[in-house]
Amino acid sequence: MARYPTAVDPKRVGKYPALAGAGGGYVWDCVLEYRVWCQATGESDHFYAFATYPKALAFSKRTKGADEPLALILQTEYISEPTARKYVHIKKPRNTEWPLEFLSRPRRKPNTLPDFFAPDAPANRVDILRGLA
Repeated sequence: MARYPTAVDPKRVGKYPALAGAGGGYVWDCVLEYRVWCQATGESDHFYAFATYPKALAFSKRTKGADEPLALILQTEYISEPTARKYVHIKKPRNTEWPLEFLSRPRRKPNTLPDFFAPDAPANRVDILRGLA
């Protein structure tokens, strides 16, 4: 896999709602698009969508007022952490924007969340997500 994967359905890029969740969830299923938000003077903020990270990055570097790219990801299930080390398994899909460094976390696999929430999981459950347990 390239450092950052291509959007799962390039034909849908730019067609997802602008409003999305922000951060969190620990795991991801796929990248829907890469977004570059721009601060327009006197106008509301807006974004440009790309199927690949390199194109989003190139655009952000050459565009005045552009932020660093974000990934719009799909989480079909995810982990909520309402308080420190209190984890809740959420079983409903959501789209959320992530900073690109979050994509260094492994993609969710069929056993990721069952292993994470298993009674015999290690004390530091996050090690499961890091591939250390």
